[in-house]
Amino acid sequence: MEITTRMEFDAGHRIPGHKSTCKNLHGHRYALEVTIKGEIIEQEQASEFGMVMDFKDAKELIKSTIVDRWDHAFIVYEKDQEVVDFLNTLKDHKTVSLPKVPTAENMALVAFESLKNAFKKKFNKSITPVKVRLYETPNNWADVS
Repeated sequence: MEITTRMEFDAGHRIPGHKSTCKNLHGHRYALEVTIKGEIIEQEQASEFGMVMDFKDAKELIKSTIVDRWDHAFIVYEKDQEVVDFLNTLKDHKTVSLPKVPTAENMALVAFESLKNAFKKKFNKSITPVKVRLYETPNNWADVS
């Protein structure tokens, strides 16, 4: 069985060297949809009886793994030295450095890998994320499965 939950966050980024305006510092209202796979719990005494997992528990894990880290942060490619240097001049600034250019595709990949590790640590292999969809805008998104 698969279940999906959605969370939103705001973040800034840029795509260095891009041919259009995405090379400039800017931000988005991102939406993150995570599809989780697991067996429906059949133990009648369990709080999650009839569920794969409680949506609240799923959201808490996704929030602590991705959303809390990325919300209201500037997400920067670690080799974008000009912006990294600038961000380092700001006091108490929330910066997330990625080993990949922060495109929707790469951010979805990073989120998927991070969530796979978090779910594996908490649930072994009984509940796993099978798809991440990251909306950069309401009309543009990237899927990883």
